[in-house]
Amino acid sequence: MEFNEGKPIFLQLAQQLEEGILSGAYPEERQVPSITEYSVTYKINPATALKGISLLVDAGLLYKKRGVGMFVASGAREKLRGQRRERFFEDFVQSMVHEARQLGLTETELVRMVERGFDGDVD
Repeated sequence: MEFNEGKPIFLQLAQQLEEGILSGAYPEERQVPSITEYSVTYKINPATALKGISLLVDAGLLYKKRGVGMFVASGAREKLRGQRRERFFEDFVQSMVHEARQLGLTETELVRMVERGFDGDVD
């Protein structure tokens, strides 16, 4: 993983863990790498790694087993999917519908365009 200069490292680490949960690389009820492993692997301060992991603990996506490590919480994948779907609606769908209205497109025309995108005919 290479870190982007424009975003705090702890956020990038948290997002990478979220991606791993969504993709199934970190299955529910399975252990994730430790704070020490992250800090050594990515050559970052352990406090930075802790801050990123703490974001996911606070969100209920990870939990700590005392003396063992951090684990992916049951239901974490679906919780993330729900959050991402809502963010997708807010970030993309609402602005797309607004733009469609500005262009005078009907709902049917917009749906056809989206279907065309799913068919791979985006030219």
